[in-house]
Amino acid sequence: MPRVRIDLFASLDGYTSTGQTPENPMGEDWGRLTAAYAATRTFHERVLGDTSGVGTTGVDDSYAAAHFEGVGAEILGAAMFGLHTFPDDPHWRGWWGDQPPFGIPVYVLTHTAPRPSIPMQGGTTFHFRNTAIEDVLAEATVAAGRSDVRVGGGVSTARDFLRAGLVDDLHVMIAPILLGRGNRLWDSLDGLELTHQVSTEVAESGTTHVTFTR
Repeated sequence: MPRVRIDLFASLDGYTSTGQTPENPMGEDWGRLTAAYAATRTFHERVLGDTSGVGTTGVDDSYAAAHFEGVGAEILGAAMFGLHTFPDDPHWRGWWGDQPPFGIPVYVLTHTAPRPSIPMQGGTTFHFRNTAIEDVLAEATVAAGRSDVRVGGGVSTARDFLRAGLVDDLHVMIAPILLGRGNRLWDSLDGLELTHQVSTEVAESGTTHVTFTR
């Protein structure tokens, strides 16, 4: 049965990246948080288009590969698309490049909707919605067919879906670093371990993979 999935990155002290700007859309600490993921062979192949075989192939790579498997539609917040860069430009096509690494319908949550959908190379089409997250999820579920729906973030969007009880599978890559700043991931998510089964696995990089499964 199709499921709703989220993959997130956090530090040991529970923070995600902050300080997003048009020049640095993922925030000041994104590189430190995602270093193990960015080193994987899957990341090189699926995101960078590098098929040379470079990259790690251990535990981190197995989770990176699972991130891309069985997903039929994606939901993003406006910042993850890049609307904060040129919010008033109806021709802005996001910061993912001409061929985004999705290859599926992507629903962008934004108060600037309605906006026309944007078809991209490689099968990605961005759709813009300004409705309740339950309604967007219902539309994305239909588009995904028998595949899963992935909520791609950012963290505020992910937390909205988690607090609404709409997420079946949450995977958090906890980097072995202390940030002391950023957006707090776990606030107001108390009791998640009561509705989901929790498992952990430590990778060769020192990254801890925590999964919550309904």
